[in-house]
Amino acid sequence: MQLDEILTEQRNHRSTHIDRESTLDMVATINREDQRVARAVQKQLPQIAAAIDAAYPKFDQGGRLIYVGAGTSGRLGVIDATELQPTYGLTAQQTFGLIAGGQAALTQTVQSAEDSPELAQTDLEAVNITANDIVIASAASGQTPYTVAALRYAQAQGALGIGFSCIADSELAELADYPITPVVGPEVITGATLLKAGTAEKMVLNMLSTGIMIKSGKVYQNLMINVVPTNDKTLERAKKIIAEATQTSTLAAERALARSGNNVPLAIVLIETMGTIAEAKELLATTNGHVSQAVKLSDDRH
Repeated sequence: MQLDEILTEQRNHRSTHIDRESTLDMVATINREDQRVARAVQKQLPQIAAAIDAAYPKFDQGGRLIYVGAGTSGRLGVIDATELQPTYGLTAQQTFGLIAGGQAALTQTVQSAEDSPELAQTDLEAVNITANDIVIASAASGQTPYTVAALRYAQAQGALGIGFSCIADSELAELADYPITPVVGPEVITGATLLKAGTAEKMVLNMLSTGIMIKSGKVYQNLMINVVPTNDKTLERAKKIIAEATQTSTLAAERALARSGNNVPLAIVLIETMGTIAEAKELLATTNGHVSQAVKLSDDRH
């Protein structure tokens, strides 16, 4: 597909006069286009849900969540992986991003890196991709050579392949096990895919990773329970999470946290089930660390 044939590279007739608009009209034009993004993503909810349902069992069993992309797409993947670590208590080995050109590409353009299929395979070989892993490959155009080659190689190793693009019939979409293709249309500024395409990718990655974390038991109710208390600030946050999750006092939360050895999920199960430490540990072990399932299992037993 030639560059001028790609939808994300075409001119947007609704913004051809943006350079002559007042500042207020200019931002209103951008905002109107942004509203199209949410609607485009909404149309992909069944595909996003299917990808989450396929991904979380692999993650539960020790598979890694790996993001791959070039340029803006690659940077957004690195951001999502990096933010998951403190939010859900993950390690840098459980989730990370690979970007064409490596670390240097996070802050500057690395010429020709995105055009190299060989570089993609080298990068994936270096992290020992396996059939347990989940690879989310993102490219607005759906045809970036680095990203397409990375997904192809990952799937050849048996990894689950999720492909994000803003073109419905792109090479990436056709290749992916689970294609997600919000068609956001031409950008406000022709070809500037850091705008609507970038916003769509951020929204989709948020849904994918949040959904996988919820399904993997990293969330109880709507609270992030895998916070690791390492200083006064995170200790206070942990106590607040326990108190809110169990509708109890901060003092009771503090006592449960101390009894559990600063393990927030264990402290919650301890309070919710009113059992012993040994019983709470057994419930969590049986449910693979899922607090809500552990609490339900305790209720069912009684």
